[in-house]
Amino acid sequence: MKFCSLCGGPVALQIPEDDNRERHVCQNCGAIHYVNPKVIVGCLPTVGDRILLCKRAIEPRYGKWTLPAGFMENGETSADGAARETWEEAAARATDLTLYRIFDVPHISQVYLFYRCGIENDEFGIGPESLESALFSEEEIPWDELAFPTVRELLKEFLRDRQVGEYPVRNTVIEYPRR
Repeated sequence: MKFCSLCGGPVALQIPEDDNRERHVCQNCGAIHYVNPKVIVGCLPTVGDRILLCKRAIEPRYGKWTLPAGFMENGETSADGAARETWEEAAARATDLTLYRIFDVPHISQVYLFYRCGIENDEFGIGPESLESALFSEEEIPWDELAFPTVRELLKEFLRDRQVGEYPVRNTVIEYPRR
């Protein structure tokens, strides 16, 4: 950030009074501009024993398979955002959403929230960010074509949880070595 969104003045990184970390502070009006993590919300939709995946029509990972997910919007709950993303990417109406998985990814300032859900009337299609969508049994999941490591981890845990019939909410911190 170079300029204040309130007055247009220059901003500088400094530690404000009564704070403990650097923030973008306007050198004219003194406004403190906080930069906070992005929240990604998504669903793990199932129909019977099959999982709905979408093939990405956008970068990053164009042409790779993933779960319907994206950035949470202002003014919506995380469950509402996950359901919206499922509609936008898979033309599926998510039902019975239950929080299932949290990933904290501090090195890119992101938090992922995934919900287990069903699909209304078992109907799905494609949205503008997907090339196709399809239901996959455990044996059919395209493991080598998955877009993101978080999706791979989530699917493996879900398949293990499904075997025992218990779906605990888990939270994992994904750390990458600093360079």
